[in-house]
Amino acid sequence: MGDLVLLEDELNPVMEKLRSVGFEITAVHNHLIGETPHVMYVHYMGHGATIPLATSLRAALAVSKTPLEKPTAPAEEANPPAWVKSVEEVLGRKGNFKGGVLAFGVPRAQAVTMGEANDVPGSANAMSIAPAAGVATAINFQAADTGEVATTGDFVLKAEEVNPVISELQAHHILVTGLHSHMLTEQPRLFFMHFWGVGSSESIGAGIAAALKHISTQ
Repeated sequence: MGDLVLLEDELNPVMEKLRSVGFEITAVHNHLIGETPHVMYVHYMGHGATIPLATSLRAALAVSKTPLEKPTAPAEEANPPAWVKSVEEVLGRKGNFKGGVLAFGVPRAQAVTMGEANDVPGSANAMSIAPAAGVATAINFQAADTGEVATTGDFVLKAEEVNPVISELQAHHILVTGLHSHMLTEQPRLFFMHFWGVGSSESIGAGIAAALKHISTQ
């Protein structure tokens, strides 16, 4: 499972390829606003043997302009810029800094499972979804052209957490750019809130930290 980042004219050709081999399409939407070029995100889920599953996914990506050659690994930076430590101190968490991006993955406190719509967590048909498979809150920071710091990502929320997080982000001048589902039959029911903000490492970090306090996380 995951999401494919596609141009508008690539959406339906890729989805057609995925559906032709049995992949489920679980969501189609934006994550950002005002980006150039405009990109859309196709969320998908597939089950099967490893090699056929990977081969089918590659065939779907091949009808887009997605680069399929092995990417060059980003260089490790021996001395991260000062804003990295500043953000980590505000969040009280250690991130992973690579390729100019400081990334955090914050798992939910409870397990997330996937199964049939009438399955309950712990049942024989329910499959546990690892946080790294897309059900952990993803928070990314990078240096902005203005000399400040930009942040983007998505909070993974239960229904009762959605509006408290919106209010906290707005209070800290961080834009909410999307709110929607990524899956179809997960338990508990989750909502994904995408965001974008630019400011000092202290102010942006404080906004993200304040939002995280409204979420049940590890």
